[in-house]
Amino acid sequence: MEQVCLKKEKMKKAKRTVVNEMKIRMPAISENEGTARSVIGAFAARLDPTVEELADLRCAVSEAVTNAVVHGYGNCGGVLYISVRAYSDRSVCVEIKDKGRGIEDVKTAMLPLYTTDKSGERSGMGFAVMQSFTDHVRVRSVPGKGTAVTLIKRLSRTEE
Repeated sequence: MEQVCLKKEKMKKAKRTVVNEMKIRMPAISENEGTARSVIGAFAARLDPTVEELADLRCAVSEAVTNAVVHGYGNCGGVLYISVRAYSDRSVCVEIKDKGRGIEDVKTAMLPLYTTDKSGERSGMGFAVMQSFTDHVRVRSVPGKGTAVTLIKRLSRTEE
């Protein structure tokens, strides 16, 4: 199993507890990209993020779901497994898994502008977008068995 972590920032584990969580299983079809984005956005909205933080998280989720649909399953269907947790330190962790093709070389796949798309429709910026809109991105993949993308976004403190 190949695993790559970018933006390796230590998450404070002391007194960090799960305050809410949710799991979703849905067909890996392009129409569900918007559904996943909306559901994760609604879940995170309960933590009262800024508009920008919410938009960032929704965009990163869109990219991860699109990668699973397009690259993991080749637009031929399958199942997306999405879990999301909210923590007491105001961080949100979203994991998007597929049981598709997997990624042969995760480090290379995460390079900006790298794409396996021969049609020219894909820019190869999916992982770069995820990295720019979250605090931590982890990709675990096994060729022929699937990929799991974990996104962590820390939300700012709200004023009491």
